[in-house]
Amino acid sequence: MSTNGKKAARVLLVGESWMRHTVHVKGFDSFSTSDYEEGAGIFIEALRSEGIDVSYIRAHEIGARFPETKKQLEEYNTVIISDVGANSFLLGPATFVRSEVTANRLAAVADYVRGGGGLVMVGGYLSFSGIDGKARYKASPLAEVLPVDMLDHDDRVERPEGVGVTVERPEHLAVRGVAGAWPALLGYNRLVAKEGSTTVARCDGDPLLVTCAAGEGRAVAFASDLAPHWAPPSFVKWSHYARLWSNIVLWAGSVDLAGVV
Repeated sequence: MSTNGKKAARVLLVGESWMRHTVHVKGFDSFSTSDYEEGAGIFIEALRSEGIDVSYIRAHEIGARFPETKKQLEEYNTVIISDVGANSFLLGPATFVRSEVTANRLAAVADYVRGGGGLVMVGGYLSFSGIDGKARYKASPLAEVLPVDMLDHDDRVERPEGVGVTVERPEHLAVRGVAGAWPALLGYNRLVAKEGSTTVARCDGDPLLVTCAAGEGRAVAFASDLAPHWAPPSFVKWSHYARLWSNIVLWAGSVDLAGVV
């Protein structure tokens, strides 16, 4: 996507990383192994291929690196939160370990959006309400600016057989140039679109892609994943993958796009 000679849009991606600790049992004996993995690589590469400047804060880095103030967040056009729960923002080491008063980083994000910033929340096991309700964004300041109401319990819809996508608002700039059928997804978070929001696409009647204005800014909810497992290889290798995500983050950040909300 051309930026028409303008300075590239700047986005901050947060989450999409995890650590794994495995216990191996071999007869009488057992041992454990640990490893680290990131799921953001293809997504970051796709945005950069569209001329977007991406900064990345991994899930375990939030306490040390995520901005604490609205002013610091204003360095970015859009903040993207994907598959990392509210506790990672609310319970940094200073508060959780040392009982110190610290900034509410999610309140700073909400203020940033109302002041003109963009927010995109992408689905996953620790997005929206999440597995066993552990993501807990319904009880956070982001609930006020997101375009959806969240459930108060586990909101996952697992569809191992695949679920198709229906685009209801093909004229919306978030799906500009994304023609034809979408690859099937393997699951999503069940959400309820707020009154006044725009449901651009659905899965099985449930909102998949929802947008809204929030104060002077914009917010987007994408109920499924940007990488496996809910987004299978056919989705991340889709010819429209980069265009779709660049549309979404640029629309949210009000960059080079103007149109319906």
